[in-house]
Amino acid sequence: MLQVKQWCNDLVGLLFPNLCNACGITLFQGEHVICTKCLYDLPFTDYHQHAENRVAKQLWGRVPLNAAMAMLYFRKGAKVQNLIHNLKYNGRTDVGLALGNMLGERLKTNTTYQNADLIIPVPLHRKKYKRRGYNQCTFIAEGIAQEMKIEFSEEILARNKVTESQTKKSRYNRYQNMKDVFQVNSTKNISGKHLLLVDDVITTGATLEACANALLAVGAAKVSVAALAFAE
Repeated sequence: MLQVKQWCNDLVGLLFPNLCNACGITLFQGEHVICTKCLYDLPFTDYHQHAENRVAKQLWGRVPLNAAMAMLYFRKGAKVQNLIHNLKYNGRTDVGLALGNMLGERLKTNTTYQNADLIIPVPLHRKKYKRRGYNQCTFIAEGIAQEMKIEFSEEILARNKVTESQTKKSRYNRYQNMKDVFQVNSTKNISGKHLLLVDDVITTGATLEACANALLAVGAAKVSVAALAFAE
């Protein structure tokens, strides 16, 4: 019976190979989502260990954050981009959970992040959510929550409008572009609390700035930021 089961598993694997989401090669037995080689090669930042990291400095003077970090460096055409592309556009929500677990493992080693009360993913606009079917940041947040044993909620923060790309805008225009984009649906669970705001990739930081300001404006005591990757 065991041999038949193994034969069936091998046949399924042949017809529907389980591929690494970073490099596309077939995963070996025991590997999950990302192959061992790609895991070893991922460009980790170790920003969770350093308060004055590049993500935190990018947001200095813009919003009074408790702490900010990103786990990986994001470079175009590299493995991290492949992982995030599969998460966002190919329905591979398991990538979000797996990377969220890895991010949570790092955050729980630092007391600055350990005492967060609630994890909040950066929201999608309802039109984009309907088109994609899910918010990739929710699965990252869930993965972090599993590791840190902290609750997460995608009901707290909402996105009111679709915005243009921030990449080529000046700092002032980025602020104007994001002004009043986010709305807090309920202050019940955030007043006086330390919130951990979660995103996939940090580029200009304008989205996180707007989210954090919205949360602080309605009574959050502290907001920290954690993202999967930082675009250099």
